[in-house]
Amino acid sequence: MPRLTLLAAATAVAFTGFAYAQDLTPQELQAQLTQLTQEVNQLKQQQAANATATSSKPSAPAFEIGGRIQLDYNLFNGAYNAEHNGSGAQDIFPRRVRTFVEGELQDWDYKLLLEFAENTAEIVMARMRYSGFENGPKLQFGKLREDISLDALTSSNHIALIERSSLADTMSPYFRWGVSAYQYFPSTGLRYALGVYKNDAFGSDGKDETDDLNYALSSRVTWSQVKEPGQVLHAGLWYSARQMGGDDLSASFARGELRETNTRLINYVAGGETAAIDHLNQAGLELAFQHNALLLQGEYAQRSLNTQDPQSVLDGERYQAYYLQASYFLTGEQRSYSKGSAVFSQPKGVTDAWELAARFSSVDASSDFQGTKAQTYTLGVSYYFNPKIKVMANYIHSTVDGAGTIALVGNEDVGDAFAARLQYVF
Repeated sequence: MPRLTLLAAATAVAFTGFAYAQDLTPQELQAQLTQLTQEVNQLKQQQAANATATSSKPSAPAFEIGGRIQLDYNLFNGAYNAEHNGSGAQDIFPRRVRTFVEGELQDWDYKLLLEFAENTAEIVMARMRYSGFENGPKLQFGKLREDISLDALTSSNHIALIERSSLADTMSPYFRWGVSAYQYFPSTGLRYALGVYKNDAFGSDGKDETDDLNYALSSRVTWSQVKEPGQVLHAGLWYSARQMGGDDLSASFARGELRETNTRLINYVAGGETAAIDHLNQAGLELAFQHNALLLQGEYAQRSLNTQDPQSVLDGERYQAYYLQASYFLTGEQRSYSKGSAVFSQPKGVTDAWELAARFSSVDASSDFQGTKAQTYTLGVSYYFNPKIKVMANYIHSTVDGAGTIALVGNEDVGDAFAARLQYVF
């Protein structure tokens, strides 16, 4: 109700009360004044509620355009360049050039995220989301990020090290076409996410031998306790069941946490053969603890194979991965935590800040007769000029083991690398 209307209503009621005041006892007059005050307060509350509803759900479309540019430099040797006898190699390249358009209208919002390479463009995300259920879940449709792994869900804008862990790169399919729902419960700190997707990841083309779709069912449940900004406990479990339709599982699981290498260090096929997979299952555990400028996090995950040929030596094979990571702001800033999505991000408005980070990770993709496992140590430092510009530098050391080591890297079972990044967010 407009302010003038509210004032007029209150004035009219007041004059009516005054007209009869001479015939009322003091007690009756006090009762009418109390009633009048209550009615005016109710009108004010209704006006405030209407204004809030109008501002939170715009009647006209609102949108925003932005993006990111990440320019990387890699220098590496040893196992990372085993194809060339471990000699030193280097490269400079755009790691990500992305732009997005996002907006909202009443209970709906959308986001379109595009990535550009030298000769191609790719739709990374194309999401529509509905949030009109009162005290209910949010629904998403389109090409979505599957809710798998805390590290994989952390935006590349906000990761503390240049590359994500080998666990995330092995287990997460990242963005896939599908539908999902998620909901956070403030009273308990619990959050769930559940989605059904087209599984065209990990070597599958998304269809089986009859041209029917291969599906993936993924879920994640987290619990968080946020006592105050910078004081966070986080725990989560996730699970993913994926149809493969007889397609061969991709040979390489992860690169060893360096992007532009000639050899991918984690390879279940090394020294053996690929396997035609009927379906595979994945599950993981995630934990995190934040105390002011310090953030500790870790994950453990496992993948199990079910081959089309029950006589295959890889039928029932299990591969496992884990990592431990720490990051610390020397200048005292605190990473932000989103309860609604259960992920961390860089501090809001961060400027002139230094962050140190370290990680140990391991992925075992070996079996009795083939495959490799790699352990990687990463040390990093980042300088935030402002929320849009960040410079990062990492030192990475990896070792390779397993039955397929000689077939994959020969005698070059140790690799060292230096990586640097200039990031600009617009």
